[in-house]
Amino acid sequence: MVETGSAPGAQEFIPPEADTIAALRAASAGCRGCELYRDASQTVFGRGDERARVVLVGEQPGDVEDQQGLPFVGPAGRLLRRAVDDAGLDPGQLYLTNAVKHFRFELRGRRRIHQTPDRVHITACRPWLVAEFARLHPEVVVVLGATAAKALLGPTFRVTRQRGELLPWPAAAQHPEDFAGVPVDRAGAVADAPTTRLLATIHPSAVLRADNQDIAYEGLVADLKVAAGALR
Repeated sequence: MVETGSAPGAQEFIPPEADTIAALRAASAGCRGCELYRDASQTVFGRGDERARVVLVGEQPGDVEDQQGLPFVGPAGRLLRRAVDDAGLDPGQLYLTNAVKHFRFELRGRRRIHQTPDRVHITACRPWLVAEFARLHPEVVVVLGATAAKALLGPTFRVTRQRGELLPWPAAAQHPEDFAGVPVDRAGAVADAPTTRLLATIHPSAVLRADNQDIAYEGLVADLKVAAGALR
């Protein structure tokens, strides 16, 4: 992988006229906001209904997601779907996305080994998250793991300290003003975003890596049940 100390960021690749998730997804295919696009197979944008009641934000696509172009379709995604079912959340009411839209990896022989995105990648890709949230109106936001938490809540947030706790959204964001308005027409009019709540929990991949997967899985489900209980 090519390392970089800075990146131009995704903002210049987001067309002002992209007023739907579908339009954003199409535009994201040409993103060159950081160097990760050079080695990844493709951009992996969010998926789900724009009217979804719950938005789940993960870290980045993995190897399977990079190949298929869809978030949460690999082993961690399969575990998340099971946890969603066990928590009583309706899969049809979810929007799934990642803080970073390209797969960061290290090549070892023929294997592509996951590498955690650096802060520069999180920062460069953050405009896509902001653009997604401007077109989503969830009742609950769930951040999965440290990378997603850093992207939305800032580098000092610790999932281990506040997991499973309902926080005000967008007030809890690192820059609440980024998420405070939603477009209402193509002329550029903006309305106040509805206040909702956010919950942080572990990423499903952490369950797969845990020494005791049963206990880790039960904790993930317990947190998702809090999110389910917060739905109006």
